[in-house]
Amino acid sequence: MTVDDTLHITGGVPLYGTVPVRGSKNAVPKLMVAALLTEQPVTIRNVSFVRDIGIVSDLVEALGSTTTTDPAGGVVTITAGDVHAAAQGELAVFHERSRIPVLTCAPLLHRTGRAEIWRPGGCSIGERPVGYHLEVLRAFGATAERTDTGYKLTAPGGLRGAVIDLPFPSVGATEQYLLGAVVAAGDSELRNAATEPEIMDLIGMLQRMGALITVRPGRTLQVTGVHHLRGVDFTAVPDRLEAASWAGLALATDGRITVANVRQGDLSTYLNVYRRAGGDFEFSSDGGEVTFWRERPMPRPLVIETDVHPGFMTDWQPPLVTALTQADGVTVLHETVYEDRLGYTEALRALGAQIQVFTECLGSTPCRFGSRNHRHSAVIVGPAKLQGTDLHIPDLRAGFSYVLAALAAQGTSTISGASLLDRGYENFRSKLLAVGAKLH
Repeated sequence: MTVDDTLHITGGVPLYGTVPVRGSKNAVPKLMVAALLTEQPVTIRNVSFVRDIGIVSDLVEALGSTTTTDPAGGVVTITAGDVHAAAQGELAVFHERSRIPVLTCAPLLHRTGRAEIWRPGGCSIGERPVGYHLEVLRAFGATAERTDTGYKLTAPGGLRGAVIDLPFPSVGATEQYLLGAVVAAGDSELRNAATEPEIMDLIGMLQRMGALITVRPGRTLQVTGVHHLRGVDFTAVPDRLEAASWAGLALATDGRITVANVRQGDLSTYLNVYRRAGGDFEFSSDGGEVTFWRERPMPRPLVIETDVHPGFMTDWQPPLVTALTQADGVTVLHETVYEDRLGYTEALRALGAQIQVFTECLGSTPCRFGSRNHRHSAVIVGPAKLQGTDLHIPDLRAGFSYVLAALAAQGTSTISGASLLDRGYENFRSKLLAVGAKLH
């Protein structure tokens, strides 16, 4: 284990300061994949140079693109002039490190007539099945052959338009649909589509590239395929997940943290819940900055149910639930998006939090996990006196929660696996120091 992989944190003090946030980790990699659809240069700005950006840069280069990066300026330029399908197994390392490579299937089928799917990687928060992706690609006319490691896909006649009904508004399947439909022959329609801000950002970039996309009421996306997409200079949407993470830190430590480069509309659901939890916030006159703080002695307990957009994001819940270990009462959580997102609660218990996790649905939101024995609901009793301890980070969003809990706890915590935070938080350690965190 390296020094960079371990954090020593002394908590128990309020944190104050300003944190800059750049482009969304959940948006920028998809914009980079979309660059494979055109031979012309695609420039993406407001890029947060987290580890996933390096992985996707290597991925698109392995597929025949040239990539230039400017980390200081937050700029990536991709020219996919000579895209080719990788040889069997060549992309295995990318599939093991990230779930992004599966999204290259539609662009590769369009450009080369073939693609390959391996079991996707990323954070340990659930199965992330590729079934929805396969259904979308098959509907576009692709043929899938099962292999020992995944699937080989071919579409020698090109992609053709299709009408697709998703059983669940999957973000990944919606992205796969968009990347295929914009270049498929004829008209396409996706029903029960995901509508997250990151999806709308991808739609915005594709539209500027020449795509014909209509967003209909009732989660319906209609696309007329075009023969040619052009290059674009595009600024990515700010990271609403990181903004909410720092807000949770202000609530947990009774501090005051300003987050720069935000969009209020993307945070509207979170802001309502934050205020109900005893926090408050104030935006700058231009709306580009927001300051978060706690407006009462202890946070207020809540009932929280995660849901697809415009509901409460699954990625928002770990930091907020961690802050609510300090609430004066009982908080109830029902996770409905990922079946294995509550593993972080074990570490909170090690710090002294009172949390019980259940397989039953503790909420009214329709849930896919209630009859499948997944531990996806929790009851949190506060306020808990957290005490520093040794922790190991299992996944990105849990990792921030561990850091947040350590900063709210008395004493010193040693957190290993901290390099995983670099997947989603740019310059994480320097940002912690900027708000007054005691790192050793």
